[in-house]
Amino acid sequence: MELLADDLVPEYAREVKREARAFADEHIAPNAEECFRAGEYPWEILEAGQDAGLVAQDIGEEWGGKGFDVVQMLAVAEEWFRADAGIALTLQLASFGAELVEEYGTDEQREEYLRPVAEGDAVTGLAVSEPDTGSDLTGMETTAEKDDEADEWVLNGEKYWIGNGVEGDWLTVYARTGDDPDNRYGNHSLFIVPTDAEGYEAEHIPEKMGMRASKQAHVVFDDCRIPAENLVGYEGAGFMLLAEFFNFGRVVVAGHGLGLAAAAIEEAWEFVHGREEFGRTVADFQAVQHGLADMRLEFEAARALTYRAAEKVRDGDDAGLWAAMAKTKATETATDCAEQGMQFHGGRSILTDRRIARVYRDVRVPVVYEGANEIQRNLVYRQW
Repeated sequence: MELLADDLVPEYAREVKREARAFADEHIAPNAEECFRAGEYPWEILEAGQDAGLVAQDIGEEWGGKGFDVVQMLAVAEEWFRADAGIALTLQLASFGAELVEEYGTDEQREEYLRPVAEGDAVTGLAVSEPDTGSDLTGMETTAEKDDEADEWVLNGEKYWIGNGVEGDWLTVYARTGDDPDNRYGNHSLFIVPTDAEGYEAEHIPEKMGMRASKQAHVVFDDCRIPAENLVGYEGAGFMLLAEFFNFGRVVVAGHGLGLAAAAIEEAWEFVHGREEFGRTVADFQAVQHGLADMRLEFEAARALTYRAAEKVRDGDDAGLWAAMAKTKATETATDCAEQGMQFHGGRSILTDRRIARVYRDVRVPVVYEGANEIQRNLVYRQW
């Protein structure tokens, strides 16, 4: 059973998909259970991914990457998340937010900050969410105030759920630079913040139930000073820059859902065809067959939608609408498939050494990050 078949994938993205599958088979799947149990950052696997030229390669060739587009990144995501979501998220978060610096930063910023990430010599992240604010981009309260005399920006506030907040060398930080009630979309800006800057403090968020090999942080800025030239783009542009960036990210997150759904279906199929009840295999029962059929139907629908959305985002054709639809459909399909897979496994589903149990925990995360699915439905309606 090959759920992540090449036939739906544009031809130019198939080679990197095959490379991602080979890497997942060698480095991710064999370490999935151990990394889940340990809950530690998988540095060795990340370094292997950097050496293989598969991490941070959506950065352009001019700055040391390979210039993978959204379709190619989707192809990588579904393969890696099929193998293990926690490790896969670590690999993909290693450059999260760097794309904003490439698109809107200066050549000096790209050379100093972007190139080391593309070449595997640095790790970065994106700091947007806060302890009391998640999906409301206009409500973020971390501030950045200009100190003209020192030619610096001074940041104060907190960020939460920040990938690589501890491990990263620098972050792209979303902060409030204005307070105009008549221009709520123009009150925030983006900044490059080195994690060794004075006034920057970060600690890991305690134990999570899912994606345990990916580490998130609580970041505190206490009069954190950065050079004035670390502003990305221009003052007040943060909201608009992020809105476009998230279209790309939501398609990739849909790939997270596809990989997890594929894992759930594979586990369910193998289990029901190998276990006997009442003198026959569980798969012989019509109710089970219908359940498997529904899993496959929803998976194929989600995958077709996601690849169509990827091409729409790549081509700038109603990108926000298609990204929101794909993210919602694929991540909720993963949730449904994992729940059905757990039901088929019966009591064995709660054993932590079972892949289906890890998948069930992990699927709760993508329906929330990159904008909760309730927000995605708002976007679908408004952009119809």
